Amino acid sequence: MSDFLLELASEEIPARMQAAAAEQLRTRLIDGLKAAGLAHGEVIADATPRRLWLIAHDVAAASAAASEERKGPSASAPEQAIAGFLRSTGLTRDQLEERQTPKGVVLFAHIRSEGRSAAAILADLVPQIVRDFAWPKSMRWGAASASTASPRWVRPLTGIVALLDGDVVACAVHGITSGRTTRGHRIHAPDPIAIDDAASYAAQLRAAKVIVASAERRTLIEAGAATAAAARGLTIIPDAGLVAENAGLTEWPVPLLGAFDPAFLAVPREVIQLTMRTNQKYFACVDAAGALAPAFVCVANLEASDGGVAVVAGNERVLSARLSDAKFFWDQDVAAVKAGGLEAFLPKLGEIVFHEKLGTVADKVERVAKLARWLVESGAVSGDADLAEQAARLCKADLVSATVGEFPEVQGIAGAYLTREAGLDRQVADAIRDHYKPVGQGDDVPTAPVSVAVALADKLDTLVGFFVVDEKPTGSRDPFGLRRAALGLLRVLQHGHIRLRLFEAIDHTAALQSLLWMERLAISEAPGGLSKERGYSFSCTLLPTGRYNLEVNGETVREVGDEDLGPYLVALFSAGKTAVWRAALGDFLGDRLKVQQREAGVRHDLIDAVFELGVDDVVPLLERVRALQSVLATEDGTNLLAGVKRAANILRIEEGKDAATFAPETDAALFTEPAETALATALDSAVPAIAAAVAREDFTAAMAALAGLRPAVDAFFDGVIVNAPEQSVRLNRLGLLARLRAAAMSVADFSRIEG
Repeated sequence: MSDFLLELASEEIPARMQAAAAEQLRTRLIDGLKAAGLAHGEVIADATPRRLWLIAHDVAAASAAASEERKGPSASAPEQAIAGFLRSTGLTRDQLEERQTPKGVVLFAHIRSEGRSAAAILADLVPQIVRDFAWPKSMRWGAASASTASPRWVRPLTGIVALLDGDVVACAVHGITSGRTTRGHRIHAPDPIAIDDAASYAAQLRAAKVIVASAERRTLIEAGAATAAAARGLTIIPDAGLVAENAGLTEWPVPLLGAFDPAFLAVPREVIQLTMRTNQKYFACVDAAGALAPAFVCVANLEASDGGVAVVAGNERVLSARLSDAKFFWDQDVAAVKAGGLEAFLPKLGEIVFHEKLGTVADKVERVAKLARWLVESGAVSGDADLAEQAARLCKADLVSATVGEFPEVQGIAGAYLTREAGLDRQVADAIRDHYKPVGQGDDVPTAPVSVAVALADKLDTLVGFFVVDEKPTGSRDPFGLRRAALGLLRVLQHGHIRLRLFEAIDHTAALQSLLWMERLAISEAPGGLSKERGYSFSCTLLPTGRYNLEVNGETVREVGDEDLGPYLVALFSAGKTAVWRAALGDFLGDRLKVQQREAGVRHDLIDAVFELGVDDVVPLLERVRALQSVLATEDGTNLLAGVKRAANILRIEEGKDAATFAPETDAALFTEPAETALATALDSAVPAIAAAVAREDFTAAMAALAGLRPAVDAFFDGVIVNAPEQSVRLNRLGLLARLRAAAMSVADFSRIEG
């Protein structure tokens, strides 16, 4: 058994591509060795900025010899067919076996392939791996780059080390011949290094100031950054992604502490951190109180002779320039707010198209503001309706600020800081900051009432608007982030136990959106003018001509065409469209909820079983699902499920015979078996208990009452023949089963439950 080392050296590989490339290299080698029949042990792969490498342990000396029997044509087949079979096997006619089969005498070939040496297999495999390697982005280089058929790699490929048990595996690809020579650190050890074998590879490169293991580089960066910060009584803000990125940028990482002018701390903390992280790859520091400190940790890729003084000074100069730009933009925004309030930014929102079919960002803000107020006034969200509307009107204002223009990632955050500069209520600032949340699975969920109202309104408006104009997600495409919006909506409802009937909210959102479009069209032409004090309503009637009657308070204002009405209202009012998009959005939210709950360990069929009842209030829906899951985990629940399903199957068959007249009822006088009386008595007690528990949303009690029917149900099916000869007795027994099914259906649709 031997160890095989492969190193593919190149110019700097982007840090974000290294981990995936190393795994691809490992997978391609394993697949190639498997296809060649060459046994091996563990394969490890990793990367530094200037190399991909792998080591395959315990590689067999050669692939095993193999034999194959291949069936050919009939012995009496035309010579041309037999000749073709011979060519495919590489044998001669006298080497074939003639064998009697039910279809006559058939020719068989016995093909034996001798094992190949590991070196020969690897010599073929390495060039194949390099040629077939898939990079997210690649480039051509050198004189050959004029041709599209020229070699491609993520960056110019500079060398190949291929060693099997210390011996070079001779191969060539893209004009580069394999060998044992590589290079160490670009500054500390630029001369060629001859690698002895796989076992010495890491140690030889370490001596040349290259740490080949990315995990070790990450550990050194984390520990070194923490130590450098601690020397000044500071702490690093944890950032695993930044640690990994710096590990992908350095082969010999050396963390160093630098500082910046405390005057820059007047800029929002998030902007400073973003500048350091995104532009410079620096770690931010905090003091003992958790406040952002005027310090940073950068990661050098060498051990400087002056201890890093010059490196730190250079990084400080660069960061100072970056922060000066950030402070300029921030001061510009603060001055605008001081002069005209955050409202000074709002007119520019009318110049930004939200979507060609849904108007401008200013249009969206108006819709969200009205919807946020409705959510509070309807009682779905507690809080101050005036503050909710104010926060919603200002929630997108920072999109046209200079700060967000330079740093788009701080939208919402910049708005919150500017709101405080304007002296507005802290609840408004928090709502502006949090209304995009939650963005991802690990993101915080808004909890303050004003923040919740604006976050829900923003997501509802987005979902309804895009579904109305038929821009819903398809397959893997979701250009408007509707899956994220749906999951965010559901998480806000669950986290805050918000009692909101989704279809009512969807309908209100659509009505509100259409109302605002109508206002724009009819404000100057409405009979008697429009006044909120007198109240008004809009409607639109599709005419046989394909045009529309626009009506205000029941009176026709004018006839309009598609070009006047706008794409949103055309979609909303076209015949049959409303039911279609509404159902599609309901299904979409249901699917997102199932995905979310499945990831949380809840069975999808239990969601289906409750959804089938038409429940659209997320909080009690999930409480019902949890109670159902808990009951079905017990023996009583499992047996009851089987009994309810059996009852439902019997009833379905009987209903299928004559659904129009099938209406069985129970009559105690027709009971002939004790088990019938027992089930009727149990239902008499359980049904009102279940109904009362469901009414007060105590689903655990409802499920317990339902599970309590299990003994009576078991006894009924054990001791009673449902399809009795006498029709009156049979219908009476079917009536009992109908009562059982109805009791179960008041809790969940058991037919949707698997098992």
